[in-house]
Amino acid sequence: MAILVGIDEAGFGPILGPLTVSSAVFSLDHELLDSDLWHVLGKSVANKRKHLAGRLLICDSKKAYSKSLGIKHLERTVLASLHYLGQNPGTLDELLQTLCPNCHKRLNGYPWYQKIEEHRISSDLTDVEIAASVFADDMASKNMRLVGLESCCLDVEHYNKMVGSVKNKATVLFSTTSALIQQAYKKYGDDEVQIIVDRQGGRVHYGRNLLRMFPEMELTILKETPANSSYELKSGKRKMRIHFVVKADGRFLPAALASMVSKYLRELLVHNINRYFINLHSELKPTAGYWKDGSRFIKDIKSNIKPLNIDMNQLVRCR
Repeated sequence: MAILVGIDEAGFGPILGPLTVSSAVFSLDHELLDSDLWHVLGKSVANKRKHLAGRLLICDSKKAYSKSLGIKHLERTVLASLHYLGQNPGTLDELLQTLCPNCHKRLNGYPWYQKIEEHRISSDLTDVEIAASVFADDMASKNMRLVGLESCCLDVEHYNKMVGSVKNKATVLFSTTSALIQQAYKKYGDDEVQIIVDRQGGRVHYGRNLLRMFPEMELTILKETPANSSYELKSGKRKMRIHFVVKADGRFLPAALASMVSKYLRELLVHNINRYFINLHSELKPTAGYWKDGSRFIKDIKSNIKPLNIDMNQLVRCR
């Protein structure tokens, strides 16, 4: 059996709210590594909202989410996937403990995350269970399994500290992605591991960074192009291939699922920021946290909420 991992982020660009990076891990036969998994799992999943017919939507999270639809597709897919894994979080607090337990203690220091245990995850549980069951049966018929979902949630204060130490937010994203790569190799390295990372920015060369992560391994550059940079790392009989692919979340199902997990978690946390400040000033317009509207939101709370007794280092990113 082989292990196929997709890694993607949500929230790299905004000024408010966390940066979340997630991984989705599948076990499958070697001959399926290069297959279109949307086609392979066509009975249970689709990558377009139209004509879902009860299937799970797994696609680039920007296409799964919209202002009119909200988070319903993100939520249904993430919760059905977690149900498949035997996890059934009912609150945001439980979701964080499931996906990103390391960040849980840090969030306790934020005023807007004080009541996340009261933030119920509202979904049609029966529908989630049915969708998870169809997903499970479809994967089993193809000798596939979803074996893990995991997130790294960089809350703003922690993010600012990381950026302050390296002076580059792209480096922070890469180091967070690296932690998920290392975790996958640690757990599943006895199998053939292939990792697909949705590439950010214009970087083409990753070899030096990968050797810093895995200094004991021999690295071979398979390809370095503007669209795809691929590498093989070997140590004895163990090997791993890592692909940094432009728009991977639109081309590879595991990366798309990771994208949806990251987006869902971020949206729930941003919702709590909005809820906290709107409770202090009811006429405040909520924000998604991106630079232009995030800057408007910061200006509005400074003008309308006095005294503003908060640590701005917990609210606003340094870059």
